Amino acid sequence: MGKLVVIEGLDGAGKRTLAGALTAELAERGAKVATGAFPRYEEDVHAELVRDALHGRLGDLTDSVHGMSVLYALDRRGAADRIRADLAQYDVVLLDRYIASNAAYGAARLEQGARGEFVEWVRALEVDRFGLPVPDLQVLLRVPTAVAADRAARRERADAERARDLYESDGGLQRRCSAVYDDLAADGWLGPWEVLDGSADVKISPILDRLYGR
Repeated sequence: MGKLVVIEGLDGAGKRTLAGALTAELAERGAKVATGAFPRYEEDVHAELVRDALHGRLGDLTDSVHGMSVLYALDRRGAADRIRADLAQYDVVLLDRYIASNAAYGAARLEQGARGEFVEWVRALEVDRFGLPVPDLQVLLRVPTAVAADRAARRERADAERARDLYESDGGLQRRCSAVYDDLAADGWLGPWEVLDGSADVKISPILDRLYGR
């Protein structure tokens, strides 16, 4: 059985870059790696609805924190069988965002903390009710919100089709979300976490040490 590893962090934290570097290093070590990312905008109708809502195309749906969170959760529920199959076939299944992103952003929108009602509601929905596999390791790529915002803005300028959504452009939300992520990691929510500094060159050795038991 493989290990489920999730990279979490703000928009612009560098999750995709870290996933690429980690995948390459694991492959060098002979590990079979499957990768994925949420939301699955090109694969799942619930993710498509999330994208439309985040760009203001679904009326007041975005105003409902629980409604948006259910869409995120349904996207993952639709991928649950594939994740389990990949865990049976690969040494590592590496995901860019997972359950904790739903908990962090929803709690931040409601101005709750990591120990609040919403985070527990997400756990009950996605783990207890939908039966999603629990991660073996969650990696928080931590960056100052100003750095993340600058990276997201530069990415937007470089790709006209990649306009920032309502969450990405809300600086206050990003700051609150960062604080929730910090507390989720400190509490060991859903299992072990590794916190990395994403503001400079990211060292992947702490992740490898966790995976290989050093």
